[in-house]
Amino acid sequence: YPADELMPLTCRGRVRGLEPSRGDVDDALGKFSLTLIDTLDTLVLLNKTTEFEAAVRKVLSDVRLDNDIVVSVFETNIRVLGSLGGHSMAVMLKGGGQHMQWYQDELLHMAKDVGLRLLPAFNTSSGLPYPRVNLKHGVRGPETRTGTETDTCTACAGTMILEFAALSRFTGDPVFEAHARRALDFLWEKRQRNSNLVGTTINIHSGEWVRRDSGVGAGIDSYYEYLLKAYILLGDDQFLQRFNTVSHYASIMKYISQPPLLLDVHIHKPLLPARTWMDSLLAFFPGLQVLKGDIRPAIETHEMLYQVTKKHNFLPEAFTTDFRVHWAQHPLRPEFAESTYFLYKATGDPYYLEAGRTILDNLNRFARVPCGFAAMKDVRTGSHEDRMDSFFLAEMFKYLFLLFADVDEVPFDVEDYIFTTEAHFLPLSLSTAAHSSPITLNTTPGMGRPPLRAQDFMANNPEHLELLRRMGVSLIHLKDGRVQLVQHATQVNTDHVFVCLQ
Repeated sequence: YPADELMPLTCRGRVRGLEPSRGDVDDALGKFSLTLIDTLDTLVLLNKTTEFEAAVRKVLSDVRLDNDIVVSVFETNIRVLGSLGGHSMAVMLKGGGQHMQWYQDELLHMAKDVGLRLLPAFNTSSGLPYPRVNLKHGVRGPETRTGTETDTCTACAGTMILEFAALSRFTGDPVFEAHARRALDFLWEKRQRNSNLVGTTINIHSGEWVRRDSGVGAGIDSYYEYLLKAYILLGDDQFLQRFNTVSHYASIMKYISQPPLLLDVHIHKPLLPARTWMDSLLAFFPGLQVLKGDIRPAIETHEMLYQVTKKHNFLPEAFTTDFRVHWAQHPLRPEFAESTYFLYKATGDPYYLEAGRTILDNLNRFARVPCGFAAMKDVRTGSHEDRMDSFFLAEMFKYLFLLFADVDEVPFDVEDYIFTTEAHFLPLSLSTAAHSSPITLNTTPGMGRPPLRAQDFMANNPEHLELLRRMGVSLIHLKDGRVQLVQHATQVNTDHVFVCLQ
């Protein structure tokens, strides 16, 4: 601290720019004390309320968000904006009367600041976000990566709805949920209609699939996760229909699921395998199947993953259908522990406690070092990387604790919350919060009302004006009382009302 991550071999903090670049991996680091923020609700779950209170004070006094640095929209959303989980915990503790009595929604205000800094990424014709954004300047021109990238992964664009909708419902500002829904709507429209599958990478401007391989692992994983969980959190049947009834899930089980394996296919030729190996991120899928209620295939795939784990001590980043190593790295990913926890919750079978014990023993035996836990550089040799991602404390610790904890050892009822993909807690009570609708105004052309004046919009909506300024928008397009943001007058018909801001 205050670095974003711990370097467990050299016992110091990882500060972006001071260490050799690790490429895209570093895009999670925004010089905003990532590990501290990402693990706030872990402290509460472990009953460390005094430490949680001190940690929140540190976040509020020390963390800066206006850093001139390019970050991943996806990672910043799930890890930092996901600190809404910390806000939920603070509110809960304050209601208990002993801790956090001073708390006045400061974490929520910080989360909204993060949300506003991510929103410029959505200023595309499709509504799909740029993969990266500058925290201080938004999306910039060709001199930076943020203004030139055209492709994003499906999970990157489709894993915003839980955090953004929660932010909208906590704050009453619908703009966040509206943007996340628009991105999900676009991905749904672009699915391959015959197979009902989505590709791995999509062009954010044209909507064309750049990579047409489809699976449930890296690049797509949490898109499916968030469709089902958005239904659970928000109560919108449309999300369930897309996941289940219309349906992605049936196609996954028809084409990708080859029990106990989950193998990528081509979206246009779904009977044609796209590769002969699997990646470790698909280990979340049995847990999602438990959430859906489809237990048998979850058990089968989990057992396959358990056998790979027992053979190599950890899940390699990628492994072949005969369980050989394809990519030997293991950055302490929590997805297998996640599915183990959900299967134990669903079945009560102590076999999953055995699996959890295997995970725990291997972590202590092979990954534990004097200053923390080190990622495995090669599971075959047991060599380490000087790396401990924030998700290790945010997710792995949570799932293992919950797997083994007795009910009276958990300080709150986890059934009242849904886990985000980063294992943050969002309260299910948000489903009864006011449903976010598109931003509407009282003035509709042709309805006998005077045209809206720019100064009226500015006076009544200072936060929206600030958002528009950050997005570089110069015009508002009014149609049927609904505001559409446009860059240039040529994008819309001239028979509608324009409000000039500049």
